[in-house]
Amino acid sequence: MSFKMQRVHVYHTEIKDEPGGIAAKLKPLAEANVHLEYVYSQRSATRAGYGDLYVAPINTTGQSAARSVGLHEVQEPIVMRVEGDDKAGLAGRLTVEWEKAGINLHGMVMSVAHGKFVGYVTFDSVQDANKAATILAELGTADPPPLIKTPRPARSS
Repeated sequence: MSFKMQRVHVYHTEIKDEPGGIAAKLKPLAEANVHLEYVYSQRSATRAGYGDLYVAPINTTGQSAARSVGLHEVQEPIVMRVEGDDKAGLAGRLTVEWEKAGINLHGMVMSVAHGKFVGYVTFDSVQDANKAATILAELGTADPPPLIKTPRPARSS
């Protein structure tokens, strides 16, 4: 199995939590031909009627459009793009290994298409992200462990 994990430099702005709130921020980027690979939004937990929008990447030509809608690069959260060959049980094995290493995930989303997976994982620190990348590399070169099935308890009638 082969894997790749790299840091995503994320830009953030606040959005209104209403129809068109996200579109108002993304439209100028589209008009500037910014090719986004990561778009994430969520409602604000602390400010009613607002939310947060995170996007990446913003290339040099998109900087002006990004600034025009209030987007600015942020150091947190630490977002990593993970991609590689898909294998049944991979997400489970990977997250178990990260857990064993004491890595707490801030968030994770992964999907599979045509035998490949791609996802974004958010870490609490750069150290955790680096440790996770090392574990991913080790997992990619190791044979997967056999799956251990937990026996189901007998049903009483």
